[in-house]
Amino acid sequence: MTSIETGPPHELVLQRTLQAPRMAIWRCWTEPAWMAQWFCPKPWFVSDVTTDLRPGGAVTMVMNGPSGEKFPNNGVYLEVTPGQRLVFTDAFTSTAGNAWQPSGKAFMVCEITLTDAPGGGTLYRAVARHWNAQDRESHLQMGFLDGWGTAADQLEAVAKTL
Repeated sequence: MTSIETGPPHELVLQRTLQAPRMAIWRCWTEPAWMAQWFCPKPWFVSDVTTDLRPGGAVTMVMNGPSGEKFPNNGVYLEVTPGQRLVFTDAFTSTAGNAWQPSGKAFMVCEITLTDAPGGGTLYRAVARHWNAQDRESHLQMGFLDGWGTAADQLEAVAKTL
């Protein structure tokens, strides 16, 4: 069952139980080869994924659209608790090992929490915290509800293969 909440004024939350082991889902979130297989709702896809899995480490990727659109995404990990919690933001970037460079336009902080679900599987909670109500609304208009739900379906399918 999926739960999508709008939470506090600047948050969007997706929560569901995924029928895959927690560590497989963690790998899908943290290993570039697996991220590339699920991160965007198809026909979109990501390429050029890199991760430096530590607070202050960079996470980068390019989101690619079906008509050749390319949207680089650069961010920094804020918190990494292996197998349990991942927090990152686009408010900062990390270049040449120099973290905490302002990105120019912060959009959100993302918090991913993974816990073992009663009866098996993984309780998956993804929270998008925006700087203001306008960015939150923009994220809704971009398709947060369908997009993040579809990406979670794809995440589950890939994680089941590990």
